[in-house]
Amino acid sequence: MNDPKAPHELVLKARALAPFLTERAGAAAELRRVPDETIAAFQEAGFFAMLQPSRWGGLEVDPKVFFDVQMTVAAACPSSAWVLGVVAVHNWQLALFPDQAQQDVWASDRSTLISSSYAPTGKVVRAPGGYRVSGRWSFSSGCDHCQWVFLGGFVPPEGESKTPDMRTFLLPRSDYRIDDTWFTEGLAATGSKDIVVEDAFVPEHRTHKLIDGFLRKSPGNAQNAAPLFKLPFGQIFVRSVSTSAIGMAQGALDVYRDVAAKRIAAGDGAKVAEDPSAQMVAARAAALIDETKLTLYRNMDEMMAHARAGEDIPLLRRVQFRYDAANAVAKCVEAVDGLFTSSGGRAIFKNSPILRYFLDVHAARAHYANNPDKPGRNLGGVLLGLKNTDFFL
Repeated sequence: MNDPKAPHELVLKARALAPFLTERAGAAAELRRVPDETIAAFQEAGFFAMLQPSRWGGLEVDPKVFFDVQMTVAAACPSSAWVLGVVAVHNWQLALFPDQAQQDVWASDRSTLISSSYAPTGKVVRAPGGYRVSGRWSFSSGCDHCQWVFLGGFVPPEGESKTPDMRTFLLPRSDYRIDDTWFTEGLAATGSKDIVVEDAFVPEHRTHKLIDGFLRKSPGNAQNAAPLFKLPFGQIFVRSVSTSAIGMAQGALDVYRDVAAKRIAAGDGAKVAEDPSAQMVAARAAALIDETKLTLYRNMDEMMAHARAGEDIPLLRRVQFRYDAANAVAKCVEAVDGLFTSSGGRAIFKNSPILRYFLDVHAARAHYANNPDKPGRNLGGVLLGLKNTDFFL
């Protein structure tokens, strides 16, 4: 972005939208998807364009700005932030695809959105000029608002190769149907429904290799050469599904402070704000939120510095960053759990403002990318001299 004030203005726009997002959160949960008005507001504010290439009308902001907006939205409505995070990051990944794929999606409408389901649960068969794809993919957040979808799959090995080639396949809405399976308590408004494909043809140019994202040498870099698009795919995607948790923890702390500051304990009539345990819960949550934010900012700054300098990002740092992304969610769960437990019996009622954050942060933790165990073991192994076992970083 050329205007130095613009990134700050995006965060200000998110703050201005926050009261409306909070007001609509209950209705959104009943609807089981983000309301159309919210998507329209995000489009108007430029949120989906934050990581989109400038050649397609995008803003190409620093990733920290994108994640700041996501955290701000998550503090108001976790589901809205979740959809914003995962759908907006797809504009960044599409920039890595061959130019023809970008033309296919954006040539007629640069505001077109893409949903996803990356788990390779479908079937891929080689065909002349591309692949035939079939199967069912779950958890496609925001799919009702999208006209294309990214689906994960393995291309069968050929020749002497024994290694399957994992790719992202890009399909238009005409090639799949949405199966409404989304009946949940956590992240209820994300509309993360199933995608069903029945023998659709996907041309070669509508695929993106995982290894190209790992090596930071994707076909789209020929047209989109900005440092933003030289970041590793794994590092950006995992943060798109973990950063909302930081905002959720902030939202939980905000409502806890509002309630606890005025609450009188039913058991003994004491002021909860004067209870040492309540004070420590608030302090611990604030410290964990601050820690996870600072780690996010540091990691993004470090990766962008390497990208701007045209340097490789040291593998050990990438392994560390991958663990940091997942571990941030674990820390946020810890913070929210403490706040929820300290909120008393009224916290379990459906109209309790903190209950939504409790359910949503646990739903976020359930995402495969937000489990810190595997990246933690990988980090420990690399630190002890073993080889890296994860290429989604």
